[in-house]
Amino acid sequence: MLRLAVTTSSETFERMRDPLAERGIDVGHLRAKEFALDLSAPPSEAFDVGFVYPSRAMEGGVVAARHDIPWVNTRDDVLTSRNKAGVTAALSAADIPVPRSVYVSNPTDEASLADAIERAGLDYPLVVKPNSTTRGAGIAKAHDPDSLSGLVDHLNLVHDYRATGDKSYLVQEWLPDARDYRAMVVDGTVVGAVERRLPERARADGRWKHNVHRGAEAVGVDLPERHRRLAEVVADELGIDYLGVDLLESGDRVVVSETNARPTIDHGKYDDDFFDRLAALVERVAKNS
Repeated sequence: MLRLAVTTSSETFERMRDPLAERGIDVGHLRAKEFALDLSAPPSEAFDVGFVYPSRAMEGGVVAARHDIPWVNTRDDVLTSRNKAGVTAALSAADIPVPRSVYVSNPTDEASLADAIERAGLDYPLVVKPNSTTRGAGIAKAHDPDSLSGLVDHLNLVHDYRATGDKSYLVQEWLPDARDYRAMVVDGTVVGAVERRLPERARADGRWKHNVHRGAEAVGVDLPERHRRLAEVVADELGIDYLGVDLLESGDRVVVSETNARPTIDHGKYDDDFFDRLAALVERVAKNS
């Protein structure tokens, strides 16, 4: 039986273990953080293929050195997807619809930022988004130049006093009344999707972030064909085999807001052949190594 190394022990690990076992793939947990390790001792377990390269670069380097295995999503795949601005720039260059965006590499003075926003044709309100965070962390809305200035000041303070590798952020257009979708793409094909919805009370209170970790609910949906094709084009353009593609629909526009090369598997919300396709992808990666 093929052994698959999975470096997360959260929901995704539990949700994929039994379905993949039924398809001849033994899913094992490969610890990739919070450990003390004797580097002179060989690994206690052997694997044939890895699922997604560890999220922490330093620990990932150690794990990869000790387990010489191919990965479904490689280190480059993870780094590519994590760089929101890089993805936005790449997709824009390929004429794939994305929000109008300004990328800011700190430190940048207010005058330069204001000029870039004006040249980009952006109007308030604006969304301010740290470039490399996940789960909606640090995303805020600026309603006018003063509130934008305050958010920039806050980011500068955080960057000054906290050890962080990426000090950049995005300023993007606000898309009103947007519907928020996550399409799951496996080996070039959309195999299901969810719409992330806020409870009515949250919307009434003025909340607008659709992240599940911030209280939204992920509801399985039959994604429109237009959205499916867009998600597949994104995965092909980035060259990532297992990818979550986040889409925002506002009015007659559908744009790609972000991608995630470490997407959580949502239980029971994908196509019937989801695990068949995932197992086939794992087997192909192992075979071609």
